[in-house]
Amino acid sequence: MKLLRAMREPLKYVQGKGALLKFEEEMGYMGKRWLFVCSNSGYKACHDKIEQSFGDSDSYRRYEIFGGISSKGEIAKMQEIVEKDAIDAVVAVGGGSAVDTAKATAFYAGKHVVVIPTVAATDAPCTGLSVIYNDDGSFDKYLFYPTNPDAVMVDSQVIAEAPVSFLVAGMGDALGTYFEGRASIRTESPSLEGTGITRAGMALAKLCYETLRNYGSQAIAACENNVVTPALDAIIEANVYLSGVGADNVNCAAAHSFYNGLTSLGGHSAPHGSCVAFGTLVQLVLEGATKEEFEDVQGFCREVGLPTTLAELGITTDEQIHTIAKNACVPGETIHNLAGDVTPDELYAAIVQADALGKANS
Repeated sequence: MKLLRAMREPLKYVQGKGALLKFEEEMGYMGKRWLFVCSNSGYKACHDKIEQSFGDSDSYRRYEIFGGISSKGEIAKMQEIVEKDAIDAVVAVGGGSAVDTAKATAFYAGKHVVVIPTVAATDAPCTGLSVIYNDDGSFDKYLFYPTNPDAVMVDSQVIAEAPVSFLVAGMGDALGTYFEGRASIRTESPSLEGTGITRAGMALAKLCYETLRNYGSQAIAACENNVVTPALDAIIEANVYLSGVGADNVNCAAAHSFYNGLTSLGGHSAPHGSCVAFGTLVQLVLEGATKEEFEDVQGFCREVGLPTTLAELGITTDEQIHTIAKNACVPGETIHNLAGDVTPDELYAAIVQADALGKANS
């Protein structure tokens, strides 16, 4: 029997300049007692606006600066606070790790969860999963939830004031969404959430790519000058919502497997989105994409400052490429969603070709 097709997304998505000034108005239905799980920078960027939204409300608000990674110990600590303070809703304020910590805390405690991303660097805010680490920082597991977050609220001015490098990395992560989804639906692979892929999921993934192409460079100019414009709002929506809900309801393929293979080298400093962007170019080589399509995607990467060569990711030796190729093809990796499957040798060849084309066209 074929998998049932399904769509998942946050119950509510709110975005715009000054959105946090309406936090209580938009989210107050969830209760009166709030725990805000904040990164250091998230607390600084959002605390005053959130407090302003509550006005003279008698609701209880507790702000906790979390330990930096979504570890089992950190989640247990936040759970304890939820129980002790009779919290109604948990709110993530920050980047991916704060988001993952708050999602897990709310899930284990059976509470509402709201996500306030302070950078548009990944599509984690809208997804129904967390990456959980052991207390020593080593990877523990992916924790999948039965639903996606209750709400996501993005204040565009907060994103405009964050470093532009985060916005670019988010575009790299979002770039893979359409191409990985297209590959997955060709082979009738399950979505990231384990269901059949819907036409709606693919439509969002395609709109994500079109939005990146149409507004990417304009959004960078806005972010560099800390102003919110329609172009920046479009890219925030692409990075956070279209990519997050798109990826959740389609799947990953070679682009994310390339990233996972690269992490096996240890000690790399390239942002997740930069690796996914180059991995997308590698996937196009594997699929035998036309010269026009490859150069179209490569040209976009160059236009917004995403890598088109291995050197830009800090990969300099043949041995490193072989290691990436081997680890990207282990059983269970999403690269196996590609038609005809992929061997480490085939992936090695595709990485070398994508790099050569990047050098040739630079």
